[in-house]
Amino acid sequence: MGEEKQKTIVNSWNEWDPLKHIIVGKADNCMIPPLEPAVDAKVPLDSEMRRLAGTRRSQESVDRANTQLDNFCDTLRKRGIRVDRPAPMDFSQPVQTPDWKVECMFTCMPPRDILLTVGNEILEATMSYRCRWFDYLCYRDLLNKYFEEDPNMKWEAAPKPRLTDATYKPGYKERSRTEEDKLRLVAAKDFITTEVEPLFDAAEVMRCGKDLFVQHGMTANLKGIEWIRRHFPNHRVHAVNFPGDPYPIHIDATLVPLRPGLAMNNPYRALPEEQRQIFYKNDWEIVDAAKPAHDEPPPLCYSSVWLSMNVLIIDPRTVCVEASEVYQQEQLDKLGFEVIPVPFRDAYPFGGGLHCATADVYREGKCEDYFPKQIEGF
Repeated sequence: MGEEKQKTIVNSWNEWDPLKHIIVGKADNCMIPPLEPAVDAKVPLDSEMRRLAGTRRSQESVDRANTQLDNFCDTLRKRGIRVDRPAPMDFSQPVQTPDWKVECMFTCMPPRDILLTVGNEILEATMSYRCRWFDYLCYRDLLNKYFEEDPNMKWEAAPKPRLTDATYKPGYKERSRTEEDKLRLVAAKDFITTEVEPLFDAAEVMRCGKDLFVQHGMTANLKGIEWIRRHFPNHRVHAVNFPGDPYPIHIDATLVPLRPGLAMNNPYRALPEEQRQIFYKNDWEIVDAAKPAHDEPPPLCYSSVWLSMNVLIIDPRTVCVEASEVYQQEQLDKLGFEVIPVPFRDAYPFGGGLHCATADVYREGKCEDYFPKQIEGF
């Protein structure tokens, strides 16, 4: 039976059960985001991306990224995994709502940012960047197809935020000019966004069966985490934070569950001791991730060198790791994994690593309780 005739079943409860169906992004038409409030606060003052903000990425770089994305898809298909792709738009066009206008959009390379699969539900996240407000449109054809094919699928969209100036703290960029400033603000849980409306990117959510761990940071505020808690009443939702991260965006280069009982943590973005207790109480081990193989991210890349730990788990014994990240490969090999090296560094500037570039549709397994012993107040 050809892939196009396969019927869809939506089911994924965690990051490690055997993977059978996934979405992988595309780099087509990708733009360097404009300097809207949330982006402006993130980009270093001396970054070349400031000068190029709102411009199209070179076709040569797009082609290199797409070559690696296509190769990644082929690698997954050879493992018997069904792969779907989004529909890129013309991201160069200006977009607006009644409240704001930006000169361009961004990309559809990282579906993990917008799509959150919990059981038989796929949820479209709010998104806190104005240039990413319309990200969901790239996936609507796929989600509609899944909805038609799977009578049990739940298709949800979180409330679209207004993203007015009231959503962002005035003067935040001026208060966070240096890395020391940023670390001080993060330690105080002082982020660019306010609490006037729920905000979260899907990539802030770490799925562990009945427990969802959500990073409180630059793209998920407390009201967004509370919205997730109310939306998934049968789950336990935990807010986590990482004081060592100068710009905390997306949890999957900071805390990564590898299989039941084992997670790895970025050693420079340590999970606070009081938040570790739920792992220790349930006999989980947290290991420091291996050091990255590179001292700098690729040119025009918003992400850090810690995309080294942004891995995609195929099953509890198999993991995809970026091909040049030899130290991360060695560590996971010693932890008992079959490691699949995947060249992906040319795709990094378009939205992140192997986990970022994907969104689960189907993993075998059901909702399990991996944290039966809870910590009061967490």
